[in-house]
Amino acid sequence: MFLDEIRISVRGGKGGQGCMSFRREKYVPRGGPDGGDGGDGGAVILLADPMESSLHPLRGQGVFEAGNGRPGGPNNCTGARGRDLVLRVPPGTVVKDALRGNVLGDLVEPGARLVAARGGKRGRGNKAFATSTNRAPRRFEKGLPGEERELLLVLKLIADVGLIGLPNAGKSTLLSVLSAARPKIASYPFTTLRPCLGIVELGEFRSCVMADIPGLIEGASEGKGLGHRFLRHVERTRILLHLVDCSEDAPDPFEAYTGIRKELEAYSPQLAGRPSLVAGTKIEGPGAEARFEAFAEALESPVLPLSSIRHRGLKELRRRISELLAGEAEGDSGEGRQRAGHPPADRG
Repeated sequence: MFLDEIRISVRGGKGGQGCMSFRREKYVPRGGPDGGDGGDGGAVILLADPMESSLHPLRGQGVFEAGNGRPGGPNNCTGARGRDLVLRVPPGTVVKDALRGNVLGDLVEPGARLVAARGGKRGRGNKAFATSTNRAPRRFEKGLPGEERELLLVLKLIADVGLIGLPNAGKSTLLSVLSAARPKIASYPFTTLRPCLGIVELGEFRSCVMADIPGLIEGASEGKGLGHRFLRHVERTRILLHLVDCSEDAPDPFEAYTGIRKELEAYSPQLAGRPSLVAGTKIEGPGAEARFEAFAEALESPVLPLSSIRHRGLKELRRRISELLAGEAEGDSGEGRQRAGHPPADRG
């Protein structure tokens, strides 16, 4: 089950209590205090794991609590440190404080770590309080409780190419043809209810990750329809692939394209300015060729003709994607990398 937003509670482990003890040994008069310190509490750590694709494993687990530190012992023995609790999340997970709303971290790169809740500090034993004037202290400290937080985890998928368009524009069909992904495909709108990723071979030992984003409608940037929850997934993509349905029973292609562009600009102008390709889909039907030509003429920019059923235009599409990604990589060493991994607009 795909889950891209979840609220969890995390708690660091409690620090161990210090020990109050005195050395009592034959032939050792006035042995003095020998109570050891307790151990620090464990921390709750979030780890970006590329093997994870959803936040679903964290669902229904209650409070995630790290291990408590062990108490100190006699003979100056320090207690063991509490065991850290590592929660694995998909790369692209944004971690927010659920109560304050501020962003605590953005786990973009695989292996990125974030300490979500620190463990409590250990308590000192009575050995630590011995002085020249107080040689037999009976004072020791209790361990401090660990941090406790309510976290909101929001997943923003990381992909090279994001498929966007109105519902039933042919996004899922194209992804199933270009990759081994098997999204649900049907002839009614809003078939795709969750984002789906696929690996697309571009040739010459190159490949890319393509994301099928649920269909967007007018007003999606304001929270209308199913697509508004998934606009954040488009933020992580390096390039956008607009799919416009050119079949006879579909809305006017030019109006459909301009409507999606307006929603992207309303959501994030930086996102709307990302490198993109435009393709007319379903051109195998009657009258689709004429609608495609009219759309290309009205747009006054290159438009790729696609027919996923007949595999028409797929080779050219792979070539154009490869060229665009290569161009992004050349000028992407610093700024582009940050743009793809850390989008400037955070709509959470």
